[in-house]
Amino acid sequence: MKPRTLRADLLLLLVALIWGLAFAAQRAGMEHMGPFAFNGARFALGSLALLPLLWRQRGQRPTERGDHRGRIMGSLLAALLLFLGSSFQQIGIVYTAAGKAGFITGLYVIIVPIIGLFLGQRAGWGTWLGAALAVAGLYSLSVTGKFTIRAGDLYVMFSALIWAFHVHVISRYSGRIDALRLAFVQYAVTALLSLLVAFFWEDIDIRAWGDALIPILYAGLLSVGVGYTLQVLAQKDAPPAHAAILLSLESVFAVVGGWLLLGEILSPRGILGCALMLAGMWVSQISWEKVCLQLFSGSADIDTIA
Repeated sequence: MKPRTLRADLLLLLVALIWGLAFAAQRAGMEHMGPFAFNGARFALGSLALLPLLWRQRGQRPTERGDHRGRIMGSLLAALLLFLGSSFQQIGIVYTAAGKAGFITGLYVIIVPIIGLFLGQRAGWGTWLGAALAVAGLYSLSVTGKFTIRAGDLYVMFSALIWAFHVHVISRYSGRIDALRLAFVQYAVTALLSLLVAFFWEDIDIRAWGDALIPILYAGLLSVGVGYTLQVLAQKDAPPAHAAILLSLESVFAVVGGWLLLGEILSPRGILGCALMLAGMWVSQISWEKVCLQLFSGSADIDTIA
């Protein structure tokens, strides 16, 4: 595996860890405020967290390619998708079970390569097998009891579709637009749109912001400020379908975090789900064409096929 690819994979795994642990923060924050107010607060905090880095970068020539108008349109498109995806997911969490929300959100791991086919991208059968294992793991890990579709399920399902498009947009523009600028535009626009919707649709209570301070700090500084920024950096060197499988591991980290931090018991079914998702990640990493060539040549070497 190339060093840049390995770096991208490790960054995406770190993003999945941060996002997985942020699930508890999002749930806690929703006990005090509406979904748009919470998203507005956390994305505003995330954008503010980037200001010192942007200030330090001033005067330096950013690594941006392509026409200026194209970069602006790309940044705004990524921001709009981030706003829509986070909004529908946050609303859906209110009206559906956490296990269902985790499974349905993870469906973007399958949607990403499907969209890629229409964009002329080729996904090897290893990617499809890895995605299938990841979805099976998500189901075993998250879904308990009878699976039915409710209004909240549909909200989260729509957010999964939006996240899939967001992965492709980030992959397309992350190499053309300076990572910090792209991240800042996404957060600032999402925060502005969320707060505008909250102002007209939700009851704004300043005391609620204080009650939800800890969840907002984690979701803003880490989940948004660090997580989404690392996603932009990592996807410069990671194909969209590959990145989607790694990012889908956030559900595993959510369960493991609940087990370690909150004393929740991980059932045998949950352990099976984690194992299937880890297997899906491993399968997606392997260049199976090289495996076949190495096997037929009789000189298989794991270091040459990863």
